[in-house]
Amino acid sequence: MTVEFTLNGRQVSVPAEPNTLLLDLLRDHFRLTGAKRSCDVQVCGSCTVLVDGGPVSACTYLAHEAAGREVLTIEGFAELPEFEHYASAFERHAAVQCGFCTPGFLLTLKSLRDAGDLETEEDIRHGLDGNLCRCTGYRAILEAARDIGEVAA
Repeated sequence: MTVEFTLNGRQVSVPAEPNTLLLDLLRDHFRLTGAKRSCDVQVCGSCTVLVDGGPVSACTYLAHEAAGREVLTIEGFAELPEFEHYASAFERHAAVQCGFCTPGFLLTLKSLRDAGDLETEEDIRHGLDGNLCRCTGYRAILEAARDIGEVAA
């Protein structure tokens, strides 16, 4: 089958088997490796990409489900002017250690901010519930998220 969708602002058309995962298509065909394989069961957030603006776990999302949709990876987000604000907030608050989980956190925060869901710490905690970090202890990430939400408001 052929899957056609918008990837990081560009129309793409690619052959894929019916059981191809979006994560595999992004990493293997397009060489977009920012989304990471980790848990393979939708609990860690390392494979997060945005589909039509909402976060999805690319490790369980079939590539054909992206047909006709807009997919944004961390590589595409990094090309947008707003990305600098997110990156600098993470830098200011030392919210990055090993960096494995960072793309998933950044994309999830973009989705939350775009939806207006970064107003309270409870909103932030709830919104980031599906993202795990094994290094930072989360405090720095929450502080960076508050900064991102404050500027966006």
